[in-house]
Amino acid sequence: MSQLIDKINKLKKDRHAIILVHNYQLPEVQDIADHLGDSLELSRIAAKSDAEVIIFCGVHFMAETASILCPDKKVIMPDIKSGCPMANMITAEDLRELKSRHPKAAVVGYVNTSADVKAELDICCTSTNAVEVVNKLKSSEEIIFVPDKYLADFVSKKTGRVLISWDGYCPTHVKILPEDIIKSVRKHPHAKVIVHPECTPEVISLADEALSTGKMCKYAKESPAKEFIIGTETGIIYRLGKDNPDKKFYPATELAVCPNMKRTTQEKVQWALEELREEVRVPDEIRRRAKKAIDRMLEMV
Repeated sequence: MSQLIDKINKLKKDRHAIILVHNYQLPEVQDIADHLGDSLELSRIAAKSDAEVIIFCGVHFMAETASILCPDKKVIMPDIKSGCPMANMITAEDLRELKSRHPKAAVVGYVNTSADVKAELDICCTSTNAVEVVNKLKSSEEIIFVPDKYLADFVSKKTGRVLISWDGYCPTHVKILPEDIIKSVRKHPHAKVIVHPECTPEVISLADEALSTGKMCKYAKESPAKEFIIGTETGIIYRLGKDNPDKKFYPATELAVCPNMKRTTQEKVQWALEELREEVRVPDEIRRRAKKAIDRMLEMV
């Protein structure tokens, strides 16, 4: 394994590349990251980096977002088939049809969408800032929120706004059930319960906090608690344990695994660096429109 890592490091230097890794990736991939984080955080790092090649270890919409923010760089996915089922639940055509039925609505879209869908948005959001984004749209009588109905429900409860939501969801987060939380709390009565806002409302109601992966990492570091039950994709447990060796982290359920997030391996990263394929590039006309929605979010929050 160390030989493989040496090879990757040499190729990285030769290619003037950086490796960006999402919090849900396999431990072996997290171990070779130049930067570890959530999707938008990584894309912003890509944009600021002077690297010529971005090896993006995540799912397809994340690499697209990096391409939107840094069109002058080569964005490579070690496994091009790593898609996001939630992002695939809505198309640009679906959104245009929904907009035609609500012509005066402000259109907010989760970053977990394709570039084509982002091009149809007024403003993008993340699980970290979705509440803040919606709170700032005071003058909008109607707000469309796509594609995650559970994040929409969470935001609606926090803001008091009725949102026109899409029937999308994350198949991994819906595997976390209320009984999983109850069972885990019985087992670890002193643990804080942190879940992702993509979980169902029933699960969120049982949690101490509903936080994005980036906020989970911050919360775990700053909290005086020593034990945590984590209700999100299990890959983050590895990072949380490494960042906080004196604390214990328990997955709410071992079933919360995203198979697409586990497709990338160290070998695939090596091949990506050697061959510089598969490249993810967003067509310029789509890129410019999608970037407006992301820029508006960054200005607003």
